[in-house]
Amino acid sequence: MKLYTETDANPELLKDAHIVIAGYGSQGRAHALNLHDSGLNVTVAVRKNGPSWEKAQADGLKVAETAEAVKSADVVMILVPDTVQKALYESQIAPNLKSGAMLMFAHGFNIHYNQIVPAADVDVTMIAPKGPGGLVRRQFQEGKGVPCLIAVHQDASGNAHARALAYAHGIGGTRGGVLETTFKEETETDLFGEQAVLCGGATELVVKGFETLVEAGYQPEVAYFECLHELKLIVDLLHEGGIARMAEFISDTAYYGDLVSGPRVVDEYAVENMREVLKDIQDGTFARDWILENQAGAPRYNALRRQDLEHPIEEVGRKLRARMSWLNTED
Repeated sequence: MKLYTETDANPELLKDAHIVIAGYGSQGRAHALNLHDSGLNVTVAVRKNGPSWEKAQADGLKVAETAEAVKSADVVMILVPDTVQKALYESQIAPNLKSGAMLMFAHGFNIHYNQIVPAADVDVTMIAPKGPGGLVRRQFQEGKGVPCLIAVHQDASGNAHARALAYAHGIGGTRGGVLETTFKEETETDLFGEQAVLCGGATELVVKGFETLVEAGYQPEVAYFECLHELKLIVDLLHEGGIARMAEFISDTAYYGDLVSGPRVVDEYAVENMREVLKDIQDGTFARDWILENQAGAPRYNALRRQDLEHPIEEVGRKLRARMSWLNTED
């Protein structure tokens, strides 16, 4: 494992560079403001007079339409959603990106699955913070940093890695540590983590647990508290100190149940399904399905999303959360 820190970065490499941030969502705003506060020359590239244009201006940043901004850019970080990156790149970035510039990503999907194929005369790198944009910004303001991943897909200048590390330094990533990876590894592990554990696995486990209790005659409200609400307590402990910290702070009864019943729920059958999920990611099946789904207008995605958000656990949860004044809904 190679982990880079502040002493490994050379901020001077971007001192005179014009950095363009394409997109002003959660990550885009954090990157742009952190780089600006680091004394770098930043322009936010968004649709003229749209909400993001006005928001970036209100934050004190320079704004321009993407095609115009890219013409003078030395670095272009693409932070719009995966599903629109290809169209944005082909219509506004590629025709205007100068030779020797560095094209950057925070997720490798479009490069790894060949949706974007950059010209040979530009650097192609990745800096991927391992946290949401709000956290990236808050940690920077507190003098800290969210750990990042760094990867180089194409080194046309011979200095791509050092320039990417300087970018990570500018957003505060070297304070938390920057871990070496590849576009392939980042993309496949990120997709797997989302699908098998963080989103698909966790939410499906929550819903099935809720359904099991309700079907057995228990109150939906009690089932909600036990299977969804209290999950945060466990996740916080895991986040703070891993399984060891969780084991330290939960009861012996809970930990014994973890040890003897956890493997009954997530058994070898579940593990085999995880391997199948990973295989679909590795051989491109998931990417092809998702790309075709979007090209067709996302009918299956929209239907599944609607079905998911109309589940009884959501109705119960909305009513209970309305009574929890302490909840913070920000990212």
